[in-house]
Amino acid sequence: MNVLVWFKRDLRVDDHPALTAAARLGAVLPVYIVEPEYWALPDTSARQWALTAEAVESLRLQLRGLGAPLVVRVGEAVSTLDRLCRQHRITTLVSHEETGNLWTYGRDQRVAAWARAQGIDWQELPQSGITRRLRSRDGWARRRDTFMAQPPLPPPALQAVPGVEAGQIPSARALKLAEDPCPHRQIGGHAQASALLDSFLSKRGEPYRAAMSSPLGGERACSRLSPHIALGTLSLRAVVQATEARQAERPGGRWTGALTSFQSRLAWRDHFMQKLEDQPRIEIHALHRAADDLRPRIPDPLRLHAWSVGETGLPFLDACMRYLAATGWLNFRMRSMVMAVASYHLWLDWRATGAVLARRFTDYEPGIHWPQVQMQSGVTGINTPRIYNPVKQGHDQDPTGVFTRRWVPELAPVPDEHLQSPWRWEGAQSLLGRRYPEPIVDVAASQRAARDAIFGLRKTADRRDISAIVERHASRADPRFVNDRTPRPRRSAPSPQLSFDL
Repeated sequence: MNVLVWFKRDLRVDDHPALTAAARLGAVLPVYIVEPEYWALPDTSARQWALTAEAVESLRLQLRGLGAPLVVRVGEAVSTLDRLCRQHRITTLVSHEETGNLWTYGRDQRVAAWARAQGIDWQELPQSGITRRLRSRDGWARRRDTFMAQPPLPPPALQAVPGVEAGQIPSARALKLAEDPCPHRQIGGHAQASALLDSFLSKRGEPYRAAMSSPLGGERACSRLSPHIALGTLSLRAVVQATEARQAERPGGRWTGALTSFQSRLAWRDHFMQKLEDQPRIEIHALHRAADDLRPRIPDPLRLHAWSVGETGLPFLDACMRYLAATGWLNFRMRSMVMAVASYHLWLDWRATGAVLARRFTDYEPGIHWPQVQMQSGVTGINTPRIYNPVKQGHDQDPTGVFTRRWVPELAPVPDEHLQSPWRWEGAQSLLGRRYPEPIVDVAASQRAARDAIFGLRKTADRRDISAIVERHASRADPRFVNDRTPRPRRSAPSPQLSFDL
């Protein structure tokens, strides 16, 4: 029989359970659907599509080598699937389970309803450690590890469904996406992902544990695999097992801590994605519902704009936001900082700022992003608020000022000792409010106000609500779920990282 394989965020042929299962059933029609409505959402962007288009082209080349060319269609998923199934007498649809945003969740519900109505057997298979319809977190890590320990699947031999036009991969302009210059973004595709994995495990990764906190060292020392894992050009299982193989070599030196930390973050990735799988509406509602309206739902437009373009007058924060705009990537601690400053010092609603970061990140993974956005905004009810001081972070993570000066060149005349707080420089009047903005907030005063508001809310929290959140979402005792630099936390205090730069 003919089987349709629906590719989504799994753009590879290696270790692809859905493709392997379909190949065993009959002739395979591999399909990727470009959905214009999805690409018009506020958490998507042209930079993300550029990376995705490259990954789709890479997938097309891989499938061509297996004998079943990729079919690309532009349109709404239900009508596209219905048309293809009718044209090619397909009664079985195979795909991977997807933990996406609320829009993809709703789309999959519509596809499921269509499949039932048309008598289509839609088989959704897991491709990671995420468990659908999870009843309890107890034993979750063990089940995840069991999946990761299974041998990766080789690319299957394919018999193609004949007589199908391949279709074109549309441009960002054809999709009417807004201009989104990102001159230093990563390139998509399986070959690029494999090269990054190899170079990280053989060379670049040795200083990972120490260097990942800084935007200076992290750019090279981090694996940079996050956009590839997000799009599925590599399977997470393949990355886990490649890392285990490197650990088995006992490379010594800093490698031991680096590889342990990396494996921990791979496990954290599934942990956070499970949160969104279990509760899809945390994209728009706080885990701690009493915090839903903690900040104004309509954010201050001037503050939001200044933060998003790197014009807050807080140099290190502005440097990080400009770097993100130009690269589509930011190391983990700086992701936490830019979100925390937006939520605490600028007192902006996390839904608005979270959407800005989502479309800036080329490695945007909704299942990680939204739980982490909430955590850095103090609205989960179970995590200790971490209010990053952007001035202190500048001194700690950019001690020579080279990163700040590169991305905020307006500060060239400011001496090093005042680089992160130019308002204290005696020549500030010649710069601030002219070539570079005055600080948009008083860092110390806004931090105190935010702390008072957050801890005031925590004092009045209903403990039954908090216990329910802990039971459903908190990590259980596992040595991987521990911050590298602190003693093992209570299960209510996960690792402080926003999204996963890896």
